[in-house]
Amino acid sequence: MSDNEYEVLSSSRFYLELRMDGSDDRIDGYFMECSGFQRKQDIIEFSHVTPQKWGKNTTALGRVVRTKIPGNSSCNNLVLKRGMTISTAVWDWFRAVERGNWATQRRDGDLVIYDQGAIEQARFRFLGAWPVQYKISDVKAGYAEFEIEEIELAVDEFHRVSDEPSSKTGSSSTTKPAAKGSTDSKKSSSTNSNSKSQKSTKK
Repeated sequence: MSDNEYEVLSSSRFYLELRMDGSDDRIDGYFMECSGFQRKQDIIEFSHVTPQKWGKNTTALGRVVRTKIPGNSSCNNLVLKRGMTISTAVWDWFRAVERGNWATQRRDGDLVIYDQGAIEQARFRFLGAWPVQYKISDVKAGYAEFEIEEIELAVDEFHRVSDEPSSKTGSSSTTKPAAKGSTDSKKSSSTNSNSKSQKSTKK
């Protein structure tokens, strides 16, 4: 087990894979800040009367017991921020939803987190995202900060992508069982041929 398996990942080494409609530039994924990645499960609480006693010193029955069970899962809205550029892909996406093309503008995306060696270690996927708010940062003469473009997305689902089997398990060093079987078959055929030759000699 390698030490890198337990490396604490940095929140600054990430990339958001999100392709806007009709856009071919990779700058769509260069966001400075992403927040709201949260999935929670609602709690349903109900009370029911049981045949248990209310206490030790009473004979009264009908104790009320409260039980909590899991309800539906829900996801928060995502907020993405990036430095404003000449690209209008984010704004065009928001305007397309405003014009009534909501069903065709839903997008899926991935949040990828890397380790210090720039190797992907975690991937989170959001589904059915569409913009609900577009915002730019305040402007003021004398400011030296970058202008920030912000968009808020409603999503249907958010989950962590499970690791898939890959060559990391060292499959190249695995010995194939067929190799041993072929060697045994050669030995068997050689033994059979020798026994036949011995029988012919006796005759």
